[in-house]
Amino acid sequence: MLFNRYRRGLFIASFLAAPVILYAIYVISPNIQAFYMAMTDWRGVTATPNFIGLENFQRVLGDSVFWKAVTHNLGLLILLPAITIVIALFFAYLLNLGGSKGVSGIRGSTFYRVVFFFPQVLAVTIVAVLFQQVFRPDGSGMLNGPLMALGIEPVGFLSNSGIAFWSVLGVLVWQAVGFYVVLFSAGLAGIPRDVFEAAQIDGANRFTLFFRITLPLLWDTVQVAWVYLGILAMDAFAIVWVMTLQQGGPDWSTTVMAAEIYRNAFGYFRFGYASALGVVMFLFTVGFAILSLRLSRRERIEY
Repeated sequence: MLFNRYRRGLFIASFLAAPVILYAIYVISPNIQAFYMAMTDWRGVTATPNFIGLENFQRVLGDSVFWKAVTHNLGLLILLPAITIVIALFFAYLLNLGGSKGVSGIRGSTFYRVVFFFPQVLAVTIVAVLFQQVFRPDGSGMLNGPLMALGIEPVGFLSNSGIAFWSVLGVLVWQAVGFYVVLFSAGLAGIPRDVFEAAQIDGANRFTLFFRITLPLLWDTVQVAWVYLGILAMDAFAIVWVMTLQQGGPDWSTTVMAAEIYRNAFGYFRFGYASALGVVMFLFTVGFAILSLRLSRRERIEY
């Protein structure tokens, strides 16, 4: 009996060993090296980095550009999940329960799901280049062209420091919302229609159906969506780097932490300092994930 249990444990361990080793080599080890590199002044040209302790982290505290990037990430952290989840929940509810009877989807809901999901098929770089053309400040821009045709001054969506951040936020929402429409639709499909029919018999209107039944039963899915979108908000590198002026401009009005890490590492060749910035970003991301999971924790509703 003991021998059979040992063989079973050895059999399971043999399957787990390979992925654990690969994870340790390609995930855990690079993170440990990044923490060590953050305490050096390595510029990528010497074989042995010079250990300088916490000096890079002291420099981070006085880096005004990086802290401006942090404020942009925090703004995205609040706005991107909130706006995306509200829009995605609205469309998912319409697609699944927006029919005339209140317990069925609207006509053509499958087609609409495909349309909403389409931005997820596009690479992030393609999305950034696409919206560069949409936001062009001349008559060929998709937004400024009609404005100029009406005699209205063109809007500097990417050249005006007061508008550029909101343009980046709009692109991120456009790209993300379709995936969460499909995600919430899958969650709604798993809720028995008997629950909605019973609520309607008791006199519940659409407002009550959504806030008293749909949202509580989807809370676990909403919680996961919030964490994923928060992690996306802590990154946003590709959109900012490809789409915006001067990779985070104008005047650093759209820069984010990931962009400053890349700029310091591969623009200024300050790999030690870039690693310190990466450590700070890592702590922000982990802190957000833990805080979100704790604040959004509630009892699971069974149905």
